Amino acid sequence: MPCLEGTAAVTSDMAFECLFASRDARLYSIFGQALRDLSIYMNVCLTASKAILELGKGHTDLVIVDWESEDSTELMQSIWKGGKWRTPTVVAISSSDSRLPGAHFVLKRPVTHCSGERCMKTAYSRMLWDYRQHARHPLMMPVDALGEDGHRISLTVINIGYGGVGLKTQGSLVIGDILSFRLLLPGAHEEIPARVRVLWTLDSGRAGGEFVRLLPSDLMILDEWLKAKAQVKKPLVEA
Repeated sequence: MPCLEGTAAVTSDMAFECLFASRDARLYSIFGQALRDLSIYMNVCLTASKAILELGKGHTDLVIVDWESEDSTELMQSIWKGGKWRTPTVVAISSSDSRLPGAHFVLKRPVTHCSGERCMKTAYSRMLWDYRQHARHPLMMPVDALGEDGHRISLTVINIGYGGVGLKTQGSLVIGDILSFRLLLPGAHEEIPARVRVLWTLDSGRAGGEFVRLLPSDLMILDEWLKAKAQVKKPLVEA
């Protein structure tokens, strides 16, 4: 079977994407059904080289790799060597149930519909947690920030996630500076007093920062807002 080109169907929600690297038609049948039930798009590749090209497009959330394939080690090394992609969840299919380097989950052969479905539900939970932790959501909101030395600077918060914010400014920011500002998220009833440490800057005025500390009540506001924004395509079965 050739590598299937294309992208997930466009919906109002984000759909996870899986890279399936195996020549085993039976595995394709089992995982094809399990992934459809979880509303995960499957991209099938027969060789590591093709899989690595697909991985380089940066859309892969899950990799299912047949460990008995000759080039499985090459694919696994490429995944963890890193690139322009975020490290996906990795499921390895193996004749042994021993731990494999680089795999988050190992599924022992022979694979059944029941064991494949169970493994995919576990992997899905990890993918969902990882997505929510790393996702950044657009937020074009001007704020007046105060630096530790008392200087004021006008910023635009351009995105936000659990870990921090993306910033844009006409002024200059210094890595390590801690900025304080109040943020009223769209639809929220209370402001979040944020303290953000600058982690990186670009000549274009873009910057990124991490939250230094959020009070439990403020974290709850952020958590509820992010959960409402981090929508994924609803599975057809209970995950």
